Amino acid sequence: MIRHCVFIRFRSGIMASEKAEIYREIGALKGRLPGLLAVHVGDNVSPETGMDKGFAEGFIVDFDTAAARDLYLADPEHRKTGAKIVAAAEGGIDGIFVYDLEIRQGPGGSNA
Repeated sequence: MIRHCVFIRFRSGIMASEKAEIYREIGALKGRLPGLLAVHVGDNVSPETGMDKGFAEGFIVDFDTAAARDLYLADPEHRKTGAKIVAAAEGGIDGIFVYDLEIRQGPGGSNA
């Protein structure tokens, strides 16, 4: 499984409704793209103050395979929403942090 993590440092002045629309669009891809297993959206709730470096909001998308993730990245609707994220982020692309993890289930359900 691939866990695609996207953390965003939104520009001040971005309305909550604009953020909600971005997250709604990402969530809507789940019904359209094969292999997209789950979408999780939310604010950073870590008690470690300042460790998020301002990337206080974001989303995580789980895919069954790297190929499914790659289809998502190439999808025209994803690209359209991605452009909205860049426009809403502080400093454009500099206000976005993406990190993908490969999750492998080992014995007992742990990552191996």
